[in-house]
Amino acid sequence: MSPHDHTPARELLCAWSRRMVRDGLVVGTSGNLSLRTGDLIAVTPSGVDYETMTAADVVLVDAEGTVVDGTREPTSELGLHVAAQARPGTVAVVHTHSPAAVALSTLSDHVPAVHYQLAMFGDGVRVSEYAPFGSRELVVNALAGLGESTAVVLGHHGTLVLGDTLGAAYDGARQLEWLCDVWLRARAVGEPRLLPDAEISAVRGRFAAQRSKVRATSPVPTPAPR
Repeated sequence: MSPHDHTPARELLCAWSRRMVRDGLVVGTSGNLSLRTGDLIAVTPSGVDYETMTAADVVLVDAEGTVVDGTREPTSELGLHVAAQARPGTVAVVHTHSPAAVALSTLSDHVPAVHYQLAMFGDGVRVSEYAPFGSRELVVNALAGLGESTAVVLGHHGTLVLGDTLGAAYDGARQLEWLCDVWLRARAVGEPRLLPDAEISAVRGRFAAQRSKVRATSPVPTPAPR
């Protein structure tokens, strides 16, 4: 196994998993997280209560998804995480079963531009075709839905959000759920007015400029969950 110390990554997954429950992005043991650590990937285990999960429960896998360390079974969505982690620049992946996103996936094939925050994901956010959990078909559909974006809503399932830190991926998951909720609220009483593509593109450029400025001044560490 890599000489890299993987304990911090395992502890972070435990902490953020518990926050995922508190924030209502998952129920029970649903959803899962992964984080690059050295040349390996730390992933949450299958069927373990997040409130009692410890660093020892977190599983380490290599780039092909082969278990390298850990006594638990990795999440049933390991294939999703391995495929997403192969995307350039991806360090962390958050998969939720958040209710607004699931509800939206039954009504639309994309997340409508009800707010400029949609621009944070790059090339919009699409809804992928449904496929059974843990299946190869789900992985294929999710990657197709992602395109050049950093997020996708999995049809009748949940969300998948990628980030260059665990904090960034988690923030994306929360923002995506908020966007879905806003659209559902507006759609319940009428036909929402949407921002034009040109405006979303302009905001995307402003977001990119802000990120470049922050990176040029000082590195931003992954924040601890509250």
